[in-house]
Amino acid sequence: MTKLMQMYSARNFTPWPAVLDEVRKNGFDGVEGYSANYEDPDAFRSMLDERGLTMPQGHFDLHMLEVDIASAFDIARKLGIATIIVPWLTPEGRPVDHAGWHALGLRLAAIGKKVTEEGFGFAWHNHDFELTPVEGGALPMDVLLEAAPEMSWEVDLGWVLRAGGHPLTWLDAYAERIISVHIKDLQENPDSALEGGWADLGHGVNEWAPIFNKLNLLPQLQAYVAEHDDPADFSRFLRRWSDSFERLRE
Repeated sequence: MTKLMQMYSARNFTPWPAVLDEVRKNGFDGVEGYSANYEDPDAFRSMLDERGLTMPQGHFDLHMLEVDIASAFDIARKLGIATIIVPWLTPEGRPVDHAGWHALGLRLAAIGKKVTEEGFGFAWHNHDFELTPVEGGALPMDVLLEAAPEMSWEVDLGWVLRAGGHPLTWLDAYAERIISVHIKDLQENPDSALEGGWADLGHGVNEWAPIFNKLNLLPQLQAYVAEHDDPADFSRFLRRWSDSFERLRE
């Protein structure tokens, strides 16, 4: 099982070579990329290779995949990315009803067909808005996965918690579709806490042992991804996350 760090967590702690040195020092296999890592993919690949790190999966903007998918494929190949993941919708781009989410799911299914035909995996990454009911009580995440039945899912467990959901419910419901998980914890009263309300794994309010027991049973799970959306201390985040992860994995 691959242990990765989402590079968005390090956006305020560049330069990238120093970030990657910290990633390697803390025992990670590699990283999960995002747009800031794609400006010069050849150079970034060299930085990874020099440290024995990989980038097996990366986040790609939905707009790019719809209007310039060839560039996404080129970036992915240069960086060694095997799975292309759509990570986010701007507030103005989010559907407001069941029909809108279903239509988005059909768009994703069309993109996914192109992606898989090129030999890549394809997945969606959630935030909290996909877990907020729309008219009739439907949850957008359910609608997306139904409309795009071949699409995999990267579950952000921190956002599941923030939306008031229970990770075990979702891990049970879509066990066959989940290919990776973002793991991050919450502080008490997260909406008013420092660091965006997020906490390092094992240093927040959630009980993780039952979740890790479930993760061990997921048949398609390929990667555990460390993330903290706004760490005050990047080295502390990596050290604590890695220590807690190894303890929970045991």
